Amino acid sequence: MKKTIYLANPYGFSAQQNATLLPPIVAALEELGLEVWEPFARNNQVDFTEAGWAYRIGQADFRDVAESDAIFAVVNGVPPDEGVMVELGMAIALGKPTFLFRDDFRRVVDSEEYPLNLMLFTGLPEDGWEDSFYTTVEEITAPEKALAKWARRS
Repeated sequence: MKKTIYLANPYGFSAQQNATLLPPIVAALEELGLEVWEPFARNNQVDFTEAGWAYRIGQADFRDVAESDAIFAVVNGVPPDEGVMVELGMAIALGKPTFLFRDDFRRVVDSEEYPLNLMLFTGLPEDGWEDSFYTTVEEITAPEKALAKWARRS
């Protein structure tokens, strides 16, 4: 059975980003043998004119985070997307393996050690956290990085 990874990202809100930025990330994760749970593809098939649609999407996304094996969170932006931050917080609280992706060169820091708010790194190991932090799409499949090692473990 394939391991599942929840791909927390803000790209579904933009047709252009959904078409151009998301596919290479999904392809890299799939190249590692992972089943990618992308929330916009999985949980947006609702009638947005129906009352309660937002609640249903939020609950479906929460279920997917809880039932996935790990999370890969796109943390671009200043600050990163608030929905991604909530999904990441849920995954950390649930003890899910956590992997962060940021190809945005801007620094958003309250610590000299981390390139983002220190709370985003609480799901990563204290030592060697860099192995769970990705700055290019190509790096996602790097065999020496934490995600590839995790994907290979049974």
